[in-house]
Amino acid sequence: MTTKGSLARWRAGRAGRGDRAAAPGSRLGWLDALRGIAALAVAAHHFEILKLIPHGATISANFDLGFYGVIAFFIVSGYIIPASLERRGDVRAFWIGRIFRIYPALIVSMLFAEFVLPHDYQVLTFDGFKHDKLWLAGNGLMLTDVLGVVNGLSVSWTLTYEMLFYFFVSSLFTFAWHRRSAPIAVGAGAIALALGVVIPSWSLQTSAQAIINLTGAAVVIVGMGVLCMLSGNASLARTGGLLLGGLGLVLVFTNGRVPAFETFTIFATMFAGTVIYRAQHGQIERIEAWLSVGFVVVAGALVGWMYNRDAMAHATSTFTWTAWTNAYLAAWASFGFFFLLRKRRLPRALVWLGAVSFSVYLMHWPVKMFLLWRFGWDRNYYPDKLASLPPLERWSWVAGYVALLLVACWVVYRLVEIPFQKLGRKLTTAANRRWPQQSLERPAPAVVPAQAPGAAESALVATGVGPGPGGQEKRTD
Repeated sequence: MTTKGSLARWRAGRAGRGDRAAAPGSRLGWLDALRGIAALAVAAHHFEILKLIPHGATISANFDLGFYGVIAFFIVSGYIIPASLERRGDVRAFWIGRIFRIYPALIVSMLFAEFVLPHDYQVLTFDGFKHDKLWLAGNGLMLTDVLGVVNGLSVSWTLTYEMLFYFFVSSLFTFAWHRRSAPIAVGAGAIALALGVVIPSWSLQTSAQAIINLTGAAVVIVGMGVLCMLSGNASLARTGGLLLGGLGLVLVFTNGRVPAFETFTIFATMFAGTVIYRAQHGQIERIEAWLSVGFVVVAGALVGWMYNRDAMAHATSTFTWTAWTNAYLAAWASFGFFFLLRKRRLPRALVWLGAVSFSVYLMHWPVKMFLLWRFGWDRNYYPDKLASLPPLERWSWVAGYVALLLVACWVVYRLVEIPFQKLGRKLTTAANRRWPQQSLERPAPAVVPAQAPGAAESALVATGVGPGPGGQEKRTD
């Protein structure tokens, strides 16, 4: 018996080590797998991979590979970000975790672009008004797309919507409204459908000075809001939720860079991801989830057909309505496919790719330019040169780019992302030990047990003031 038991434990341990990355309880391997595919899709899109294959132009006109990857990322964020906050029940831990998760990799990618790439191959874009402080403030807040500030990295526009989602999620949590994901998702989808080209874009940035004023105000409001979230005080956390959520709503409704139908489709998509998580864990009825997610998917596909045409298409992430709609539906189909595989073992390589996916997303453009620079290829015409090469040489070049990208991202992940995430957890532990986090749950009113009134209480009752018999407040009006 002892030998058999030891053998069983040994086999179980071996199995656990062999699939640790994909174990459902560790990193949600199926989500990592989807993240990895999404990151590679965006990298392939910006590498203009479709120009290297037969009928690539036709595919590109009907399917936007980059938009597919971005929407897949947004669905994943919607599914997991609110869950991570609610699992902790601690807005301070949530914000420290987000700050130490995103900023280190973003800063490193920008530093790499600035100090490694020469001017002719530069990908770091500075502000057109030559205001360095404005550029730093807008990119530091990660709100460039709604402040009118130029994105430091072209791909960092999506981080604006991630940050706004953090605003909304933490705000809803502080007011105990976080379970209302389904109506929020449906509402955002309805706004995208009905008001997709009615809500104005960039209405607050009427001049360079207006952008400076708006960004300065955002710095103060976000700074105060995040400090309130970090305070550990329940009342201050709600104040922070009001500041961050209020600012987010104002910016989304008045000063988005892209048309409203794209902005609200993004938020509908993210909250629909949250709806799936809630239905999966029994927090809402499945019929509610099916109806709300179905509505969002249909709305997201329809707005492409309705609005993403002609001149309007040049203001969005895609250039035709078919490219939008097909990519949007494919992203949801991919999420559904991996969701069905959530209890299965997935290839470790795919799960690993998901672990480094954020670095892949940020670094793929600088790494591409580094490679073009070292080979002396023109940054604008390299796809034509690649397409003219023999197939073996052409695809060897592509494989070399992917290999260099993954090595660079592994280095960033190991030396930057993981250490700073650990540091964030240590700071959270230290802060909670020094300033314990107050519960955001509002205490229930105290119930006074029924008792016979004493002499003093009898006098109060006689005058019509204080609790009457049975502990109930006696009304005098």
